[in-house]
Amino acid sequence: MASEIYDRIVGGEACVSVLGLGYVGLPIALAFAKKVKVVGFDIDEERVEMMRQGIDPSGEIGAKEFEGCDIEFTSDPGGLSTASFHIVAVPTPINPSQQPDLAPLLSASHILGTIIKKGDYVVYESTVYPGCTEDDCVPVLENHSGLKMGSDFSVGYSPERINPGDKVNTLETIVKVVGGCCQKATDQIASVYDLVVKAGTHKVSSIKVAEASKIIENTQRDLNIALVNELSIIFNKVGINTFEVLEAAGTKWNFLPFKPGLVGGHCIGIDPYYLTWKSNKLGYHAKVINSARYVNDSMGFYVGKQTVKKILARGVNALGAKVLVMGLTFKENIEDIRNTKVVDVVKELKSFNVEVDIVDPHAKSSDAEQEYGISLIEKPIKNNYHAIIVAVNHDEYSQLTEADFAELLEGGDGVLVDVKGIFRDEIKNLDYWSL
Repeated sequence: MASEIYDRIVGGEACVSVLGLGYVGLPIALAFAKKVKVVGFDIDEERVEMMRQGIDPSGEIGAKEFEGCDIEFTSDPGGLSTASFHIVAVPTPINPSQQPDLAPLLSASHILGTIIKKGDYVVYESTVYPGCTEDDCVPVLENHSGLKMGSDFSVGYSPERINPGDKVNTLETIVKVVGGCCQKATDQIASVYDLVVKAGTHKVSSIKVAEASKIIENTQRDLNIALVNELSIIFNKVGINTFEVLEAAGTKWNFLPFKPGLVGGHCIGIDPYYLTWKSNKLGYHAKVINSARYVNDSMGFYVGKQTVKKILARGVNALGAKVLVMGLTFKENIEDIRNTKVVDVVKELKSFNVEVDIVDPHAKSSDAEQEYGISLIEKPIKNNYHAIIVAVNHDEYSQLTEADFAELLEGGDGVLVDVKGIFRDEIKNLDYWSL
């Protein structure tokens, strides 16, 4: 009788592969590579070559994390054939119509379908709607392999929970949800993940439950942030500061501490669209989720418009007004600019013919130009701007003082827009506004 996949991996008879070596895939690959043999696959040969040299293209992982790892990096799909336990961690974006774009996921499934063998396991980590793994991915695996799920190979879903920039909540410290095509598959997949996840695994009854558990995590956050974003719009009309209100409400033990802001990135700003798309296919229009998405997708334009209003109120014509935007990434202390809503702020400012300079200590100007057609400047110009927008609360910005901002504003005075409210108690003289 053939030994189980866990025993084969631990015994060195089989190895693990990871498809997609970005923010999610690379940490998983390196974690396993400290325990067992791993094949790390990515379609981008330039990124693969960097990883061979111990460099994380995403800038999240230091060179030391590559040391002592039994891993082979490759962009050749044929290299995956030596593995028997395959983890898929590719992006699941949306298209311009805000519908799921499964192209990367189906491409990975196609690649695996050409190399998987009897007894192999395929585990998806990419965030999807309930049913996607079995309805969309498994048929591709079966069609290209000539094998059948269940009798020939096993499939599971274990959602990624990695938070870019977070050094506390990591792969090892977050409980891993696992759902398989059968109970045996669930048990085996959980055992394999237990090799690297110190917090342990949580087994569920089906792949669909595991898929749903992930997508509602980010949908719940989206709804809560949308509520406080809408409250910030209301409180702005009332003439009170939202962060002060939240601070007061937070003195009650069961008040949830969500804060207003720009909701971008490749998780919270995208995942709810996968759920609403599936809901529409099932004949139900998701009212609450769609409303939250509308509010959060509008906040960048709202911040831009409020900035222009503040500039006009000071007697400055928008035509020729100069604004400095500090921060372009979708969250603090990372270099990822995918789906950043700061771009919406910039677009709104430019629609009023405002001149905009953008700086960011983490983002790459080449990435911004390729993704959005905008460029970054190396450093702000002194005595040059009518308004400054601190759009991302990078650590480098948290140390700035009112005098630092005044030095950049024309005549030492002007508008400071503090999106995340980090300078609320420190600004005394500048024209201050926050969400």
